[in-house]
Parts: sequence; C-alpha cells; structure tokens
Amino acid sequence: MLNDSELANLRNRFKRDAELLMRPADSGTEDEKSQEEKEVKPLPRFNKHSIFWIVASVVVTYYVDFLRHIMENDDIKSWWFSVGLLLLGICLSLATFCIVYLEWYKGIQHYDQEYPAIPPITTAAFIAASCSFNIALWPVWSFFTPLILFTQFMGVVMFISLLG
Repeated sequence: MLNDSELANLRNRFKRDAELLMRPADSGTEDEKSQEEKEVKPLPRFNKHSIFWIVASVVVTYYVDFLRHIMENDDIKSWWFSVGLLLLGICLSLATFCIVYLEWYKGIQHYDQEYPAIPPITTAAFIAASCSFNIALWPVWSFFTPLILFTQFMGVVMFISLLG
C-alpha cells in the first residue's frame, strides 16, 4: 500500500496532468498569455466596409432625392409613415437610455442582463418600423424601396459606429 507522501505525489501528478489536458492546445504559459493579450489591438474605426456603406448611403440619398421625396411627395402613405416614425422614436429612445444613462451614467456594461426586456422590445419595434416605412414609401420607389431603406440603414449604422 502507498504511504501519505506517495499518495500526495500521485494526486499532484494527476492534478497537473488534468490541468494540461484542460488547457487549449495553442496556449502557452501565463506570461505568454498576458503578453498576447496586451498585444491585441482593437479594430480600426475606419475600414473599407464602413466607408463603403456610408458612401453608398450618400450616393443613394443624392440619386433618389430622398429628402425632397420625404418632404414633398403626396404618394407617401402618411399613416404608415407616422407609425414608422413613432416606432423608430421608441427604438432610438431605448438605445439612448441604454447607452447614455445605463452605460455612461450608471456604468452598467451588460445592461441586457440587468434589463432583459430592452433588446427584444427594441428589435421588435425596429422590425415593425422598417415594415411601416416600406409600406409608406412603396408608392414612391416601388420594389426599390427595401433596397433604398436598407442602404440608408447601413449607412447610418456605420456612421454611428465611427462616432463612438
């Protein structure tokens, strides 16, 4: 039978082997890991993808005379457009609440865990708003409406990502 010191050595050996098995294959020592974490650089704000969508949004806005049609076109279904604006306002209000109040003022980084109802409400309101805008603007641009609105959306999202 094994004495206490032999049992302790055997237990330490199994523990060390288990730690080696649990460690990912490409990981090194703790010092190497901390240096690798320090060397990781954040992605640049200006990249080809962001610039493409911003330029595409500006070109589409200019080419289809987007703002003039929104202000002056009588073919727009005003009820659906108003519903879309209301729902978009709800989305932007919830986003502002999360970013400005919860994240900046309160310091809550994972606000989706603190307030789990906010992401699905915002998502549902945005989907309903995009459907409302598509219905409202369909008489103006016909089947190009979803493409125009999607391009506008991506341009705004990429522009906002450059700001913060």
